Amino acid sequence: MISHILGVDERNILKTHLEGIHDREYRRLFGLDIYLTPVFVISSITIVAFVTGSLVFQEAATEGFKNIREWLTANLDWFFIIVANILLLFCLYVVLSPLGKVRLGGADAKPEYTHLTWLAMLFAAGVGIGLLFFGVAEPVYYFQKPPLDITPRTEDAISAGIAATVFHWGLHAWAIYGVVGLALGYFAYNRGLPLTIRSAFYPLLGDRVWGWPGHIIDTFAIFAGLFGLATSLGLGVQQVTSGLNYLFDIPANNTTMVVLIIAITSIALISVLTGINVGIKRLSQFNIILAFLLLLAVISLGPTLYILRSIIAGFGSYFVQIVPLSNWIGREDVDFVRDWTTFYWAWWFAWAPFVGTFIARISKGRTVREFIVFVLLLPMLLCLLWFGTFSGTAFYQHIVEGYTGVTENVEAWKLEIALFKMFDKLPMATLLSSAAMLLTVVFFVTSSDSGSLILDTIAAGGRVDAPVAQRVFWCTIEGLVAIALLLGGGLSALQAASLVTGFPFAIVLLGMAVCVWMGLRSEVRESRG
Repeated sequence: MISHILGVDERNILKTHLEGIHDREYRRLFGLDIYLTPVFVISSITIVAFVTGSLVFQEAATEGFKNIREWLTANLDWFFIIVANILLLFCLYVVLSPLGKVRLGGADAKPEYTHLTWLAMLFAAGVGIGLLFFGVAEPVYYFQKPPLDITPRTEDAISAGIAATVFHWGLHAWAIYGVVGLALGYFAYNRGLPLTIRSAFYPLLGDRVWGWPGHIIDTFAIFAGLFGLATSLGLGVQQVTSGLNYLFDIPANNTTMVVLIIAITSIALISVLTGINVGIKRLSQFNIILAFLLLLAVISLGPTLYILRSIIAGFGSYFVQIVPLSNWIGREDVDFVRDWTTFYWAWWFAWAPFVGTFIARISKGRTVREFIVFVLLLPMLLCLLWFGTFSGTAFYQHIVEGYTGVTENVEAWKLEIALFKMFDKLPMATLLSSAAMLLTVVFFVTSSDSGSLILDTIAAGGRVDAPVAQRVFWCTIEGLVAIALLLGGGLSALQAASLVTGFPFAIVLLGMAVCVWMGLRSEVRESRG
C-alpha cells in the first residue's frame, strides 16, 4: 500500500534519493546553470526540431496539420468525450464521498492565498485568452448552427448557443484540470513527492516513476502543456492583430502577429523572472479586476435586462442539455461533435498539465472537497456570466436592432473580429475595444509566464527552484511554437497541435484519477486507524 511505501522513514529515504538524482543532473553548459534531466533533453530537442521544420517547410506543415486534425476528429471523437465524462463523474464522486475531507498538506496546513486571490490565479491560468476570442463568436455561431437539431436563429437557439458554449468551458473542462491539480497537490503535499506529473503514478509504478516510465509520462506532459499553451497564445495574437487592424488600420498579417508574439513574450520573460508571488500573482489580480470592469461595462452600457435574461436562460439550458451534449451516440450534429467538442476536450487535455500543476502549486491547505467545488463551480459560473453577457449583447443587437455586423463575420468564419463588431454598437466602443486588447495581452503574459514556470518544474524533475536560464528557455520556446503554428497553418494548425498532444495525455489523465483515488482512500484509512 502507498501508506506503507511512503511512511516517514521512507519519505526521508526518497528525499535523499531525489537530491542525489538532482545533484547528478545538475550541469553548467555555455555558462548557464541547468538541470540536464532526460525529460528536458528529449522534450527540448524534439520541440526545437518541430519549430525548425514547421518554419522551413510551411506548406507541407499546413497540409500535414490539416490532415491530422481531420483524421483525429473523425476517428477518435468518442474517445475524447468518454474520457471527459469519466473525469467529471470522478470529481463529483470525490466531492460526495468521505475522500473530500482530506486536506492538501495535512490536517494542520493553512492556505497560502485568500479565496479571491486563489480564484483569480486559477481563473487567469485556466481560461484567459479564450474568453475574449470566443466570448461573442462561439455562442453566435451556435445561434446560427445550433446543436441537437434545435431550429437556428430562434429564442431556443439563443439559450442553446450560450449553453453549448458553457458546456465546453464549464464543468467538464474544469474537471479535467481538477483531476491533475488534485493528484499533484495530494502526492506533493501529503506524500512528500516532487510536484511533477510522474509523482501521481507512484501507487501503480513504485520506484519506476524515477526511471524511464516516469520520464515518458513527464515528456508527454511537457508536449501537451506546451502545445496547449501555444494554441491559446496563437488565438490571442490573432485577436489582438485583428483589433489593431480594425481600430488603427495596422496590417493584419503574419508579420504583425510575429512582432506581437515577440513583444509579448519579452514582457512575459520579465514576469517569469520575478516569480509566482510577484509577477504572476499581481498580473492575475490585475487580470481579474480588468475583466470584471469590462464585464460590468458591457452589462451597464448594453441591454442589461436582456443580458440577465440570456444568462438565466443559458444557465437552465446548460443543465438540461449537459447530458445529451455529453453523448456521442446517434448524434446528427456531427460537425458540432467533431469540430467543436472534440477539439475543446483535446485542448483541455493538452492544457491540463500546465493548469493542473499551477492549481496544485497554489492550493496547499485546501480540503479536497473545497478544492473541487471551487475549481469546478466558480469558474463555470464566471464563464456563464461572461458568455451570457457578451453574446446576449450581440443577440440583442441582431434580433431587436437588426444589426448584422457580428453574425455576418461569424458566418464568414472571422471569429477574431466578432468581439470588436459587437463593441461597435455600444457607447465608448474604442475604449472597450482597447481594454479588451489590453486584457488579451495581459492574459497572454500570465499564461506564458505561469506556463513557463510549470514546464520548467516538470522538466527539472519537480524542482520549483530550477535555474533562471531554464525558465527563460521555456518562455522563449512557447513564443516560437506559437509562431511556427501560426505560420504553418493558422487556426487549423493550432487545433491539430492540441488534438495530437491531447490524445496521449487523456490516457495519462485516466491513470491519474485511479492513482489519486488510491492515495485518498489510503489517507482516509490512516486517519481512522
